[in-house]
Amino acid sequence: MKTAFRLILTGMCLFAMCTFAWDVAYSIELVFKDTQYSFQTLRALSYAVSGGADVGDVLKTAYAIKEGDDESWYQEWFKTAKRCEKAGDDFLARNKRISARQEFFKASNYYRTAEFFLHINPKDPRIISTWKKSRECFLKAAQLADHPIIPITIPFEGTTLPGYLCLVDGSGAKRPLLIVHSGFDGTAEELYFSTAHFAVMRGYNVLIFEGPGQGGVIRTQGIPFRHNWETVVSPVIDFAITLKEVDAKRIALMGISFGGYLAPRAAAFEKRISALIANGGVYDFHMTSRLKPEDEKYLDTKEGAAEIDRILLERMKTDPSLRWVMGNAMFTFNAPSPSEWMKMTRVYTMKDIAAKISCPVLIVDSEEDKDMPGQARMLYEALKTQKDFLLFTKDEAAEEHCQMGAILISNARILDWLDTIMKKDVNKK
Repeated sequence: MKTAFRLILTGMCLFAMCTFAWDVAYSIELVFKDTQYSFQTLRALSYAVSGGADVGDVLKTAYAIKEGDDESWYQEWFKTAKRCEKAGDDFLARNKRISARQEFFKASNYYRTAEFFLHINPKDPRIISTWKKSRECFLKAAQLADHPIIPITIPFEGTTLPGYLCLVDGSGAKRPLLIVHSGFDGTAEELYFSTAHFAVMRGYNVLIFEGPGQGGVIRTQGIPFRHNWETVVSPVIDFAITLKEVDAKRIALMGISFGGYLAPRAAAFEKRISALIANGGVYDFHMTSRLKPEDEKYLDTKEGAAEIDRILLERMKTDPSLRWVMGNAMFTFNAPSPSEWMKMTRVYTMKDIAAKISCPVLIVDSEEDKDMPGQARMLYEALKTQKDFLLFTKDEAAEEHCQMGAILISNARILDWLDTIMKKDVNKK
């Protein structure tokens, strides 16, 4: 039995450190040695190009943080966010609307970053209070934006999903719609900085939303992730086609990070989608555990699951990246233990599903993204429809997970592809 557990431990280490969201051995070391701390700093900094950060803010905050100390991370980012929010309020009191908008947008991103490592304790009241601050600051900025950013609620299974409708202008003209959702740990507000900001400039109306396991849906409603994401996207499209600004024949769907499984799964069953983007593509969510069949059997035993949990919970005390991965996983999946979460991921596969997708698809990958190596290519090969594969490279400085640190080139190439699909009829005129 001990030999079996050693096998499990070996696989679990790979699983935990090669898991699904914003983790693992990134090639860029920014301020911190710890991979997760470094990447989250890069992530916050990346949005400087879309109004969600300033370089000085991010570096000053990061250098004040004690590495590996989640409480220090929270306190320093919260302090920076609060400073920006106050600056925004002061500017607004003097009717300096552009300056106020800039500070509120930054504060929203910094509050999101502050909350990031709190999920190890899902009962921590700061999870909801800090997330609310991020949303409130974004709403303040949205009211001051130079194009409409409208908060929306989408009817969903007796409740609602939150989101934003980002319009090119207030004319009411019908335009192609890009629907965007995140993955394992993003928020709707962050999606504005990562994607919507750029798509609106291209002439797309953009609908951002949060589904089960994400943003406010998990934090305030307690609804966890589900594998059959078509049950989420279809109500979103039902809502979208009622909007006067939406061309119902030109609706694209984009899923980011773990959303690279969720969006393709939805597109396999929801045929109103005209184009699909998966950045990056995910073929089998559970496969990244790299467990052998015999190890999987031990996972299903009471004794085996208990030993896996003991090992991981012990390691989480000293490993910030593992602590976050497992903490966020249990939080967003409503899993009582690491081993139960592992078992939950088994149904997240595109096997026998990918071939059902009929719209044009863009699968995106990054050269140094080791979260799920080979997964994007596996998904691409399983597709039977019109498809393209886009690899971002180290030479382009775009090799990180979801091209963090290279938001401009990422959006340029992805939206160029989308233009060829969504605007082809217009381009012929």
